[in-house]
Amino acid sequence: MAERSTAAVDVADNSGDDPLTAQADTAATDGVAEERKTAEEPAGAPEQKAVERKNGEQPSITAPELHSGHKLARRYRLEECVTRLDGFSSWRAVDEKLRRAVGVHLLPADHPRARSVLAAARSAALLGDPRFVQVLDAVEENDLVYVVHEWLPDATELTVLLADGPLAAHDAYQLVSQVSQAMTAAHREGLAHLRLTPSAVLRSSTGQYRIRGLAVNAALRGITADRPQRADTEAIGALLYAALTQRWPYESDAYGLTGLPKGVGLLPPDQVRAGVHRGLSEIAMRALANDGATASRQEPPCTTPDELAKAVAAMPRVKPPEPEFPAPAEYQRTTYQQGTYGRPQPRPPVAPPVPVPPAPLESRTGRALKWAVSALLIAALGLASWQIADRLLPKDAPPETPVVQPTADEKPEPPKPLAIASASDFDPFPDGNGEENGEAIKNAYDGDPSTFWHTLNYTNAKFGNLKTGVGIVLDLGTAKEIRSVDLLFNGSTDVQVRTAPADASSAPSAASGFTTQASGGGTDLKLALPKPVTTRYVLVWMTKLPMNQGQFRGQLAEVKIMG
Repeated sequence: MAERSTAAVDVADNSGDDPLTAQADTAATDGVAEERKTAEEPAGAPEQKAVERKNGEQPSITAPELHSGHKLARRYRLEECVTRLDGFSSWRAVDEKLRRAVGVHLLPADHPRARSVLAAARSAALLGDPRFVQVLDAVEENDLVYVVHEWLPDATELTVLLADGPLAAHDAYQLVSQVSQAMTAAHREGLAHLRLTPSAVLRSSTGQYRIRGLAVNAALRGITADRPQRADTEAIGALLYAALTQRWPYESDAYGLTGLPKGVGLLPPDQVRAGVHRGLSEIAMRALANDGATASRQEPPCTTPDELAKAVAAMPRVKPPEPEFPAPAEYQRTTYQQGTYGRPQPRPPVAPPVPVPPAPLESRTGRALKWAVSALLIAALGLASWQIADRLLPKDAPPETPVVQPTADEKPEPPKPLAIASASDFDPFPDGNGEENGEAIKNAYDGDPSTFWHTLNYTNAKFGNLKTGVGIVLDLGTAKEIRSVDLLFNGSTDVQVRTAPADASSAPSAASGFTTQASGGGTDLKLALPKPVTTRYVLVWMTKLPMNQGQFRGQLAEVKIMG
């Protein structure tokens, strides 16, 4: 039975780590430095800490005394302290320049690990892989070192997901596949994580897994490893084991998970919980194996993330569960199924018809009398009308001018371009940051197709799954009737034309304040409105971006509003 390797010391011995603010949003908290409760540390913890801290460093340095509302670089406003440990603190903050939430790690510039934290943050920032939570800034300023990183409010920690039970086989397959591939790319660039715990793995609302704290988490805690690839591989195996069994694969409890029974060794996941996928159970054991010992079925151990990713790719793909459909309504039995088919049914007796007397004036004489009276009335009315007209109309009145009706060949006036008074970029809160290269907005309607306005760069065509769209608002100066909008893009772009209410004195602040009038996709679009609309403000709302120069971004070369 396999024994725990030295490379996994940090992965295994974290049973006492808890966040400082338990009520904080677990999807967005730092998850890097949890406060340690000494009473819960397992035996031998001092020796493990000595392994984690190089050259005998001790957590005796006090974290910088900062408070909510403090600003860094006159830009990052601290909001809530998430963790305070080992001389550093982690905060939820707001980037007031881009108006978005960020995370910040803070430590004194004279902290023994300040240099390594800065180096790790700057190396991680250069990776630029969207599978990792991005480092946005790493600065030394005013006797402080701080690292700014992304904040993902719509993502959920693996710790929270496992609190509800083990993951489905397909979700566990996606977890080990995506995380092992991401760590393969990181190690290819010489970067290791060394702190790959359930709190460092996030699942977005789209089902994508993202890893935070690459290199930085280990630098903050002073963690090193002789074989970093082996340490990260075993950590991925522990994550998969926990996802399959809702148990931590070591004897100590950690991350809200119960450890394995003492003295039984490392049991395969399919022996810990019934119904575990056999192939994923073997993958977990191959990743957790060390020194050649493995509990898997005659398969070699995986010692690097690349080997683990290839092993996952070689196994049969785990399909997602079939969607569940509601049960059909109970079938109603008919008389055929009740055995009455072919049997004579009793019928109610039919009453004899009662003769109805004819209505008045329905006889031949009555009908003739009606026609005669009608003819006399029509003649009398005609005579009276003629006499009245003869008295009222002048004798020498000129003949009436005939009214000329338009012929079918006449066509309505063709639409003409309307003057655009001004325009502004549109990236509304809460999803947007309020800024999309507004300084270049005039290039979109300057009459020169060689110039263009472009959006920010995103990691995929759907704005990195961060928002539903961005665009520009065109101001006509006054409310005017528009019929169509002509658009010229660089690269095939999905777009909607939306209009503000006719009586709006200012442009709405949210996309929902506009009404969608037309939509389409392509490079050269002429979007006609179903019927003319009177408005002052027109929103060109891009919903899917093309790839331009290796990045996903929209480029609007020309827009014309036709009235």
